[in-house]
Amino acid sequence: MSLNMLNSSTEEVTPGETSDSARSSSLDQNPGTSTTPGFGSWASPSSLRGPQVTGVTNVNPTPVLGAQLSRTAPPNPVTSGDSCQGDRSSSTDRTSVPILKSAFSSSLVRGVGTPRIGRTPGSTGAATSHHARTPQTEHTVTTCSSAASGAAASVIVAVVEGRGLARGEIGMASIDLKFPELVMSQFADTGAYAKVITKLHILAPLEILMPDTASEKGKGTKLFSLITENFQNVAFTAIQRRYFNERKGLEYIQQLCAPEFGTVLMEVQAKYYCLAAAAALLKYFEFIQNSVYAPKSLKVTFKGSEQTAMIDSTSASNLELVVNSRDARSEHTLLGVLNYTQTPGGGRRLRSNILEPLLDADTVNIRLDAVQELLQNEELFFGMKNVIGHFLDTDQLLSVLVQIPKQETVQVAEAKIMHVIQLKHTLELVGPLKAVLKNCQTALLKAYYSSLEDKRFDSILEQIKTVINDDVAYMKGSLSMRTQKCYAVRPNINEFLDIARRAYTEIVDDIAGLVDQMREKYSLPLRTSFSTTRGFFIQLKLEGVALPQGQLPAEFIKVTKHKNNCSFTVADLVKMNDRCDEALREIFHMSYVVVCQLLSTVHEHVHCLYKLSDAVSMLDMLLSLANACTISDYVRPEFTDTLAIKLGRHPILERISGQQSVSNNSYVSEGSNFVIITGPNMSGKSTYLKQVALCQIMAQIGSFVPAEYASFRIADQIFTRIGVDDDFETNSSTFMVEMKEISYIIHNVSDRSLIIIDELGRGTSAEEGVGICHSVCEFLLNFRAFTLFATHFLELCQLETLYPNVENLHMEVQHTRSAESGAEKVVYTYLLSRGCSEERNYGLKAAEMTALPLSIIQEAKEIASSVNQQLWARQHTDPETLRQRAVYRLATRLLQTARNSRLDPDSLRIYLKGLRRRYEAELQVAGATVSMDTEE
Repeated sequence: MSLNMLNSSTEEVTPGETSDSARSSSLDQNPGTSTTPGFGSWASPSSLRGPQVTGVTNVNPTPVLGAQLSRTAPPNPVTSGDSCQGDRSSSTDRTSVPILKSAFSSSLVRGVGTPRIGRTPGSTGAATSHHARTPQTEHTVTTCSSAASGAAASVIVAVVEGRGLARGEIGMASIDLKFPELVMSQFADTGAYAKVITKLHILAPLEILMPDTASEKGKGTKLFSLITENFQNVAFTAIQRRYFNERKGLEYIQQLCAPEFGTVLMEVQAKYYCLAAAAALLKYFEFIQNSVYAPKSLKVTFKGSEQTAMIDSTSASNLELVVNSRDARSEHTLLGVLNYTQTPGGGRRLRSNILEPLLDADTVNIRLDAVQELLQNEELFFGMKNVIGHFLDTDQLLSVLVQIPKQETVQVAEAKIMHVIQLKHTLELVGPLKAVLKNCQTALLKAYYSSLEDKRFDSILEQIKTVINDDVAYMKGSLSMRTQKCYAVRPNINEFLDIARRAYTEIVDDIAGLVDQMREKYSLPLRTSFSTTRGFFIQLKLEGVALPQGQLPAEFIKVTKHKNNCSFTVADLVKMNDRCDEALREIFHMSYVVVCQLLSTVHEHVHCLYKLSDAVSMLDMLLSLANACTISDYVRPEFTDTLAIKLGRHPILERISGQQSVSNNSYVSEGSNFVIITGPNMSGKSTYLKQVALCQIMAQIGSFVPAEYASFRIADQIFTRIGVDDDFETNSSTFMVEMKEISYIIHNVSDRSLIIIDELGRGTSAEEGVGICHSVCEFLLNFRAFTLFATHFLELCQLETLYPNVENLHMEVQHTRSAESGAEKVVYTYLLSRGCSEERNYGLKAAEMTALPLSIIQEAKEIASSVNQQLWARQHTDPETLRQRAVYRLATRLLQTARNSRLDPDSLRIYLKGLRRRYEAELQVAGATVSMDTEE
């Protein structure tokens, strides 16, 4: 029989079993994943010659063996004992058992159904509240409001706080099970621990590790209490304090850090708390994964909080950056608007950037240059999009390549073979990606082109091709992929491997022959199918088939029926499946030996994949940002000392409505940095505030923004105070929630912040609300932060007469009256205009639109009118204040022009004349006020 017959298989789902198409989405995300013992997952659209059966139906991934390999694995260069790399022997060795019994025995679980870490193979009775986890396992823990919707949590974080005088000094270390990067940070935090909570929200952890002393005897520290309150659905594990050892952490990093990232040692050698967190995290990783990182293979980075803008978790939720507040599965978020990434790494990078925008304007402009080139060069855009779309999850592939399993089972062997096939596939894409980037013009794209010229890519690929067949490719379909793995290693490298493959081919041929015999014997249209649970079996379509005596022959056993399909097997086929599995065991073992020898030579060069991973994820993100521009009409932003947006639009609302929403101008400068916005309910105040903040974030990640023109001042922090709901989890009323949020803003505000406050003080009485709002406004006016303050308290508009940097704006509404009934109707224009809202009692007008009785509405109007007459007594405007305000505005505009103007001399002259005319007009208003006062 020909070796090509397997590839002619047809796909059909057997009753009660899952099709490959249904599995493909999850498999494509996890290189080397195996839901069935022995199956190394990924699938791909290629072909490879191998033993085939005519008409094979490929239903599920192959059921290859869960037993351990009987032969000795290739020698391991990793040191043993209690070193950070550990020991590849069974986890019942002298190192693992003490850890199981002591360090991880005090494990706590927050919430029901949280996935837990479990017993390592070979351990007995220890850590019984855990479940074994591999880096390829998908999880579905949604940890917080800023977790990506539907994203699987895969990050483990260790947190430790200083004691005594060092309390408030925080050390954090995190590692992603899908990417071999250890990220460390150390910073001082306030008593509210806002930075810690925000960083954890951004990481969206699967599990949080803390010292057992933080939760000793149920009297946890304040940090412990806050973390467990905010992350109730995240697994929490208490580890003995002695494992948080900064000396051990430094040793780990010296042994594991790849040479390319060695400079991190200079940054962290005196940062004791992040080193302590790293020590506990790496030891715990070794325990739960039952594997260790190869020496000099790990990417280690230190991230200070000064490198990115701070967006607290409440603001991220209010602005719907990555999760929609109404429906967590909805894509109506900023991430959903911008996310056209094609790789998991690109999606993770975009999410991270949205939650932590950049602070350096030069870096942002370099990104904007690249996005602009992609938009202007159609060939570059589509060429790059085509190549990037073929990349696998490079991060996760790299993660499994640099790990050394302690136990070597059939599934480990099969996964390693799969990883080499995926590595070959990935490296073969480097050439096409370089070709696309060859003629690019911008600095960032040129830099990535240069990084791809690393000779190690070609070197590794050549080494792989000496062992792996050229036509081996990563394929979709469990049977096709099994064939790829069986015939991955070139012939004549291992004689015993060649013999085992010939045996496997003969068995598959015999299976095909057996089914042919059955087909002829019973004159039935039988065909061979395959699934992971049953191996090879026989299928028959009953439609239009006349069965002998109306029944299946007696030798057909294990019969299952589903609609018109019938599947079964025969005794001889069961025996052949057993022989087939035995042959596969031999093939995978001997292929594994060859592949391990190959990887031992490749390992010292594999770190160049970090460059490739970085390049692919960044290029994918830039493509995504460019793609978003092609769908909506966006403009490139500038960075000055002024926030100025011409005809800006709300990016999420625009996507929801499917049409261009109402545009509004925005202008905030150092001279008018405090804007008070008034207007009726439903007039668009909240939408406008969110629009400004979202555009600011888009600009700072390197995206174009929905406007005709946009200029921004880089914001180091973005605060929001939006929403008036009670918080039942912390037993806080509406008013208490407001006060907590405004207290956080007041304690953390800086001159470079952007503050969005919507409806402060509505949770208490009107008098107290006005008083609180007024005092908060006066406090914030001491800073040069850009503040947008929406309120229903029209009394706050008087601040404009007291402070020259306060600007009053309002949302316009129009009133129409029906010619027939004479009823008045309010029309919302959603347009922003200068001045204070002249609408009075607009809450009552909104109430009229409901089913409230007219008598109640009428009485409410009379009472409100009486109160208004007392509150709005005539107030005189001081002429001197008006003159000072005019001088202040002129001075700030002149200063702003001197800093940022790019006008040519003639245009500048016209602009300055306009400023003078405006100044003279404001002086005339002040003079008119004087004459009116004199007449009175």
